[in-house]
Amino acid sequence: MTQNARILLVEDEEIIAIIIRDLLVAEGFLVTVCANGCIAWETLQHDQAGYDLVLLDRGLPGMNGMELLRLIKGDRVLAAIPVIMQTARSDKKSIQEGLSQGAYYYLTKPIQPEILIAVINAALQQRRELQEMSETVNRAERPLTLLHSAVFRFRDLDEAKMLSHCLAQSCPEPERVIHGLQELMINAVEHGNLGVSYAEKGELMLAGVWLDEIQRRLTLPEFSRRFVTVHFQRFPDKLVFTIQDQGAGFNWQDFLDFSPERVFDLHGRGIAMARLMSFDRLEYQGNGNTVCAVVNGVSPLYGFFDD
Repeated sequence: MTQNARILLVEDEEIIAIIIRDLLVAEGFLVTVCANGCIAWETLQHDQAGYDLVLLDRGLPGMNGMELLRLIKGDRVLAAIPVIMQTARSDKKSIQEGLSQGAYYYLTKPIQPEILIAVINAALQQRRELQEMSETVNRAERPLTLLHSAVFRFRDLDEAKMLSHCLAQSCPEPERVIHGLQELMINAVEHGNLGVSYAEKGELMLAGVWLDEIQRRLTLPEFSRRFVTVHFQRFPDKLVFTIQDQGAGFNWQDFLDFSPERVFDLHGRGIAMARLMSFDRLEYQGNGNTVCAVVNGVSPLYGFFDD
């Protein structure tokens, strides 16, 4: 997955740049180093499809890291590249600013090698999945735009991904919705039905055994018969996806927005990203084991299905 991935490292301190470059090269990455934001921007403009990830120092001379981040996220082609920011500033205001502008993750100096590699691998994995989802959407025909209502059940991660790809086709902009649907459905399996706690997931991801643990729990007697239910309903002015798991729920209020307290964790941003990017409204109900996601848009086909 990560072999030959191309990383643009933007770091003005030469010794730090050499240390990070050598670490990444030893892990099999192809690394280009830029000493300031202006050179990095020129490099990206020259080869827009050439980089899989940007590792960006916030405190650059001239064009600083935040300015470069805004340029990247404002470019139609480059916006999909995950940007990991490294900084000596760990105050909440600075972190919130970076997250709101689209940074995938924040790392504080001095960089811990094992955390850096784990974060890069997670970012590249998410980028690969988003690319695959986009390709699926682009290849698919759109018969599900005719779907009026339906109920689905699934158990595992593969089924969650398959169903999210399928249901995204019912939306006016499937490429916008597909990641949010997948995030909510995977959460329903791992945190809902299988009871993986927030702290446990972080430990499992750092150890590289998260997927193994999911597969193991799916076979346990207390979890093996649980399923997730998805209700789909088309209305004249919106589409509604209601996702319900059979778990104990969680404190969903803490995850609706990007939190500076969790910015240094390997996960925990999916719900906030889904709310911000994929849906026009996202509402949890009760103890948090039911979530309602709404996509606005007038459906010209709705009248054909009226009772």
